[in-house]
Amino acid sequence: MERDLVEYIAKSLVDDPQAVQVAVVEGEKSTVLELRVAADDIGKVIGKHGRIAKAIRTILSATTGAASKRVTLEILD
Repeated sequence: MERDLVEYIAKSLVDDPQAVQVAVVEGEKSTVLELRVAADDIGKVIGKHGRIAKAIRTILSATTGAASKRVTLEILD
C-alpha cells in the first residue's frame, strides 16, 4: 500500500512518469522505500529546501499509523 502511494505521488509530480521506480527493502523493524526518478525530475520530487520530500514522508508516516514497523523513504539519484 505504501509503495503504491509513493509511486502515485511521484508520478503526479514528475515530467517522465515512466521513469519512476519504487523498490521496497524489508527489514526486521523497518521498511525502506527507495524512490528513483529521472535525473531531470529529481528536483521536482525533493522541492525547495526539501519541502515536497518532507510532505511525502509526512503522508507516508500518517498512513502507517501505529503499525509496529517503521516506514522510511529514500530518494536515490
